[in-house]
Amino acid sequence: MQRRSIPAILEEIGALLEIEGDNPFRAKAYLNAAKVLAGLDDLDSLIAQGRIREIKGIGEKLSAQIVEYYETGKMAYHEELKGRLPVTLIELLQVPKLGARKIRALHEELGITSMSELECACKENRLVHLLHFGEKTQGRILRGIEFLSRHKGEFLFGEAYPLAIDLTEKLRRAHPDAVVELCGSIRRKGEVVRNIDILVAGADRAAVSRYFTSLPWMEEVLLENGAETTCRTYAGITATLRVVDKRSFPCAFLCFTGSGEHYARLLALAQARGLILNERGLFEAERPLEPQSEAEVYARLGLGYVPPELREDRGEIEAAEAGRLPRLVELDDIAGALHVHTDMSDGTAGLPAIADAARSMGLSYVGVCDHSKSAYYAGGLKADDVRRQWAAIDAFNGEHPDFHFFKGIESDILGDGSLDYDDELLAGFDFVVASIHSGFTMSQADMEARIIRAMENPYTTILGHPTGRLLLARDGYKVDMGRIIEAAAARRVMIELNASPYRLDIDWRHLLEAKARGVLIAIDPDAHSAGGLGELFYGVGIARKGWLEASDVVNTRSVAEITDLLSEVRRAKEH
Repeated sequence: MQRRSIPAILEEIGALLEIEGDNPFRAKAYLNAAKVLAGLDDLDSLIAQGRIREIKGIGEKLSAQIVEYYETGKMAYHEELKGRLPVTLIELLQVPKLGARKIRALHEELGITSMSELECACKENRLVHLLHFGEKTQGRILRGIEFLSRHKGEFLFGEAYPLAIDLTEKLRRAHPDAVVELCGSIRRKGEVVRNIDILVAGADRAAVSRYFTSLPWMEEVLLENGAETTCRTYAGITATLRVVDKRSFPCAFLCFTGSGEHYARLLALAQARGLILNERGLFEAERPLEPQSEAEVYARLGLGYVPPELREDRGEIEAAEAGRLPRLVELDDIAGALHVHTDMSDGTAGLPAIADAARSMGLSYVGVCDHSKSAYYAGGLKADDVRRQWAAIDAFNGEHPDFHFFKGIESDILGDGSLDYDDELLAGFDFVVASIHSGFTMSQADMEARIIRAMENPYTTILGHPTGRLLLARDGYKVDMGRIIEAAAARRVMIELNASPYRLDIDWRHLLEAKARGVLIAIDPDAHSAGGLGELFYGVGIARKGWLEASDVVNTRSVAEITDLLSEVRRAKEH
């Protein structure tokens, strides 16, 4: 795909039309098309084969514009819109609760065209007297701008990783005899990252650099010298290429993976043993030791091999010295997926499609977990809907002995900590994920009391996305996770590690405490489509960062083991 992705261009057109106040149906058509195309794996081939019109929602005009951009790298209509409105207005859509209508008013009334101008207007108190704004709205906008400023230059792992994989695969195909690996925070599976780091060994530096800068994702070359090549991609994230010789590769791989704190500890250990460690190699005096792998480097320093996810200087050095590093959970250990939405609420797939997708991933069960009745905005299930779904699950399970659906629900935790179904209905589920979807601004004390009361309900099995955070979009509500983990342990409640790359909640930094207290973790995809099951990958990465082993994760168990566990927990909580 040349230049920026087609879905990104269509989304920008829709946003500009909304801000301009154009026909809302036209804006929605572009936004819907962007969403549909973003979910396709074979968009390039469909365009090349002239089959773009086969995609639902792509009419004649949109089809022509897509082909125009695909063939020329420009879309005349997009350029026309950018000429009518400052394109910097689009960045204002990142501010929470600031929609297109308000952005249009700010532009027309105050001449605001950018984030910096909006921040200045807030600080000068100029939004207070605008229609539909006021002091509270102005304060909320300013807090949103400050949040965005704190996270400037950061990208979701789930957005950066597919691009990083694409870049490395292209480099491997172009240079099949070279070693090509991802480094940095992406290799360590950080939930947010700042750049893409790629290390290459065994290839001509100039040739690899030329190829790297010519890749279609690259917007601008920022740095090109003998040591490294850095480009800004059309996705906004920078990508850095380093080329070393094969003898240096193990130490360079270790160095450029980081973290800085972990690497500093390794340097100190090397020095204590009379060794020198850097990206060029491991040396005793001036004699190169030439380790053949990262594991050999660690061994030379008196350590067991430390998996990349753990390299954060949070006790892994001491554990590696003592031989106490955990056998981290693997994606292959995952036997099933809990917390999956169907088309009965806000999901897009029914039971057969979900089962097929799960089987293709080697999973043997799924926990159906649609929204409960309070989530009316997401098609939450009323009591009669629940009973119809139970009947459908029973029928499917009876016809497909090789696969099992568990009956679950994502029940809203109301403001007072109660769940939004009565006990009689809750008792009919195999498991209940209790989640907060509203009332985020409560005080810490009230929020913690609300969550703990929900966990006291005998039918609460799993606490869903426990802080409610949306990475790079919304801070979590105020809770002391130590207190929540302690309460979960006392009440036999599992805690969700929501695997959506937009959440990854519970934060990995709290997982070791949960593990120590015996709280089981459910790695839940929170999937709203059959393809969404694949987001288990992100959850497993975060579980590994939190030192979790297969036994710490509830959904590494078989159907029979899960069934027994859920029954045991239910009996213990009821008594």
